[in-house]
Formats: sequence, structure tokens, C-alpha cells
Amino acid sequence: MFATRARTHRAYIPLALTAALSVMTAAVAQQATDDQAPAAKAKPAKQKSAPKTSEKKPETKSETKSVPAKKGNGAPATTAAVPAGSGQPTLLGQYGEWGAYTANSGGRTVCYALAKPTSQATQPPNRPRDPAYVFIATRPAENVRNEVSIVIGYPFKPGYEASADIGANKYAMYTQGDGAWVKNPAEEARMVDAMRKGADLVVTGESGKGTKSTDRYTLKGLSQALDRLTAECK
Repeated sequence: MFATRARTHRAYIPLALTAALSVMTAAVAQQATDDQAPAAKAKPAKQKSAPKTSEKKPETKSETKSVPAKKGNGAPATTAAVPAGSGQPTLLGQYGEWGAYTANSGGRTVCYALAKPTSQATQPPNRPRDPAYVFIATRPAENVRNEVSIVIGYPFKPGYEASADIGANKYAMYTQGDGAWVKNPAEEARMVDAMRKGADLVVTGESGKGTKSTDRYTLKGLSQALDRLTAECK
């Protein structure tokens, strides 16, 4: 059941993630510094089996160019190609580290709140990885609201169950490739509610090579971003 759910929903990760990254470039380009953001890579629309465990560069990803990133509370100025057939995404608003976006693909509206980690650590230390993100997507045409997805930045260890913690609340995450989704769909609404009220989200994972990661996301601004999506994405 979980594999089917992941394959179905993974088709929307390329649109949501690459569209968001494209918009973030325009949103913060004028305030960019000389620091370089990591290169973002378009994600596969569908993945039937786990990719080879290469932490530096999964085989199914294609590279795109990076641009300078903004420090502080602004969204990362990272760009990626918008998939063919998708409309130009729109930044609805930036709320702390969380951006609220909307895009259109084939006449269907996709809305999402997206953020990158405020801190990251690996064990062993300083292991290379691709950018990590968490986003919460809404697809009105499918009656999907506030679906939590995580891109970890490396292929998960096959069969690994990631963890997403908000204070004392812990949620198991089903993994496939470098993506993760809430294992028990019945918990998704409770997780989003906890994220609205919480201070930080901590995501832990492990790669196929045994490297463990801990990513911390601030939740400040998420509630406002989701409220904006509720008002705009109907």
C-alpha cells in the first residue's frame, strides 16, 4: 500500500520542488550574496525500485545551475528547470523560512509550502549530499490537502523508516529513493497540526552507505504559509 502511495504521489514532486526553486530565484535575486547555493536536481517522476546508493549524485537526477543564495530568513536562491507543460509558478508570500507557492500543470492547480533545513549534521561528519527540503502540498483536483513530503538529499537505505519529530511527537516516514512520506496517512493531519504549533521539525535518516543525517527545520512562519494556501488554493 505504501509503495503504491509513494509512486502515485511522487509524480508531483518534480513540479512542486522544481517550480518552487525556480520562483525562489526571482523572489530573492536582488538581495543575493556571493555565497553559492548547492545545485538543485530535478527529481524522477516515478521510481519503481531504489536507486544505487550513491550519496554524491543519484543516477536518476539531472543537474541544473545554481545561483547565489540569500542568508538569513529568506528563501534559498536556487533555480531548477520547470517541467514542460507546467505554468510559471507564483510566490504567494514568504513567511520566515517558509515560502507559499502555487503552480498549474495541465489545468490542475498545485499549491505548496516549502522550506530548507536551518541546520544539518551527518555521522560520519561532513558527508556530501544534495539539498534537502520539506514541503506540504495541496492538490484540490484530487482532494489532497496538506500532504507532507521530504526530500532528504541522498538515496535512503532500502527499507529504511525515517523519523520526523516535532517536540514529543514522533512520526514514522515511509521512504523510497530520496523521498519520504508519512507512513500512516491517518497521522498526516495530526502531524501538520503539530507542525503548526511546534517550534522545530527534526528529520533523521540513513543512506545506503550507512551515513546518518539529522536535519532541523524551523516551523516559524509555517502556520501563516498554510493559511495563505488555504485561502488561495481552492
